[in-house]
Amino acid sequence: MRIGDLARRAGVTTKAVRYYESLGLITPDRLANGYRDYAEGDVRLVREIRNLGQLGIPVERTRPFLECLAAGGEHGDDCPSSMAGYREAIDDLTRRIDGLTARRAALAAQLRASAYRHSIATRDGGEPMSDTYERLPAGLPVPEDDGAADHLPGLALPPLELTATDGSTVRLDRLGPGRTVIYLYPLTGRPDVDLPEGWDAIPGARGCTPEACGFRDHHQELLEAGAERVFGLSSQDSAYQGEVVSRLGLPFSMLSDPGLELAEVLGVPTFSAVDGVELFRRLTMVVRGGRIEHVFYPVFPPDAHAGQVVEWLRGCG
Repeated sequence: MRIGDLARRAGVTTKAVRYYESLGLITPDRLANGYRDYAEGDVRLVREIRNLGQLGIPVERTRPFLECLAAGGEHGDDCPSSMAGYREAIDDLTRRIDGLTARRAALAAQLRASAYRHSIATRDGGEPMSDTYERLPAGLPVPEDDGAADHLPGLALPPLELTATDGSTVRLDRLGPGRTVIYLYPLTGRPDVDLPEGWDAIPGARGCTPEACGFRDHHQELLEAGAERVFGLSSQDSAYQGEVVSRLGLPFSMLSDPGLELAEVLGVPTFSAVDGVELFRRLTMVVRGGRIEHVFYPVFPPDAHAGQVVEWLRGCG
């Protein structure tokens, strides 16, 4: 058969066939007029080279498989030398994976170093912290009061046990007789982790880090005004929250409610982010004696909210 027929039947290009021939992997006969004449066996060999290439085995390493077929093997990998070729290819891939993993780790470290490089402070001698997420961008949409939290004042907190970033478990219905401030937030950003696409366009979404910094900076005033404890609460896991607590130097713990159980039990408002993930809407509860005494909703601007809570507490005497 002609080279074009072979290429079509084997699913390769004529250029590939010529390359295989130059390596001595296939050897066609020659007709009296000098044209190459390929046999059925050549179709089988070329198909084997193509299939092995799809597995990642270079053309130059297919010879043991072709020799196995030429020796009468039903399959190109029926021979010990072919299986050795598989092992060699696997070893090569392992080395490449290890190299790529190391490169990925180096890139991640470089990203983190770059993200945290421009800082305004260094806390506890640790890694500099970036102020990228501590400042609110201009022009954020203002959330409207849709009444989604009107039913919350007076409700008793459920017996939910939530993991805190200090490693303890906090049961919401056993916070004690004094006032507890719990601010719910969607998610905190980190300098080395992108915010969800379109985040700034969602009313009330942006500003979790400035809000946390506000509660940090007003923490002593909150205690002096009558709060016995302060918690942040989101659906993020404790490990992620723990990094935020450490980086921002928060003097209080955050609580993790990954299943949004508080929303299910109390009807706390949530919203669906651009990527479809359900998150808590920003609000703050003042809890006393196991019941919700007061709710701040909606919260805006979040960077000034802790001061609003301080003023409310002072007004309660």
